[in-house]
Amino acid sequence: MLALCDRDPVANVFVSARVRATSLDPVRLGGQLWGYTDGGELSAVCYSGANLVPVQASPDAVEAFAARARIQGRRCSSIVGPATAVSRLWSLVAASWGPPREVRPVQPVMAISGPSPVEPDPLVRAVRPGELDVVLPSCIAMFTEEVGVSPIGPDGGAAYRARMADLIAAGRSFARIEADGHVLFKAEVGAVTPSACQVQGVWVPPEARGRGHAIRGMAAVVAAALNLAPVVSLYVNDFNLPARAAYRRAGFTDVGTFMSVLF
Repeated sequence: MLALCDRDPVANVFVSARVRATSLDPVRLGGQLWGYTDGGELSAVCYSGANLVPVQASPDAVEAFAARARIQGRRCSSIVGPATAVSRLWSLVAASWGPPREVRPVQPVMAISGPSPVEPDPLVRAVRPGELDVVLPSCIAMFTEEVGVSPIGPDGGAAYRARMADLIAAGRSFARIEADGHVLFKAEVGAVTPSACQVQGVWVPPEARGRGHAIRGMAAVVAAALNLAPVVSLYVNDFNLPARAAYRRAGFTDVGTFMSVLF
């Protein structure tokens, strides 16, 4: 399974990190892994949990995963992964899964494997455990703006709060917090493997945008994240031109394309 993920460590970083963290324990995994064999060897998998994520899926594997998904019914909040596989998978389950909330067909995957060419913001640092309540409103604002729905669900936000607390405890949440407690920039490293890591949740408050905070903030995150893995990656919506420009200025280049179907 891990060798399969490592064929494209950037594209498969999310599933690879889940497998490494849980050793496939069903309870800790938070879902199932569907395997597809070709000639008796595992050639593709699909993570089925809060997200549906194909890994190294050939057209035949996608057909098999779609058949399983139709039988199971939709339990996920999104389908996400390499655009070719996700596009085909969605075309095969769309009729039975009902209309999506939104389809994002082009999401550039970007990566950097060395220090940023710009000077990092020296005020961006790891968030301390006691600062969860300081950064949580920014995390919620980012999620709501990016995904289009609030992460505060029927549980009152307990699961989302716990996830943010875990990232802070792991030293993978970064922010620039002003003396008055105002968060000027924040981001997290959501998935980590020995080969790559993935940045998520990049956010600058609307009133502070256009001043270079994202560029220098990302340079600082890259510097820290390179201590976790040799390649730092992220994916971004194609229509978010300011974010894409900021990531390029920070040294990221396009290495692939994702697609997301949101429910």
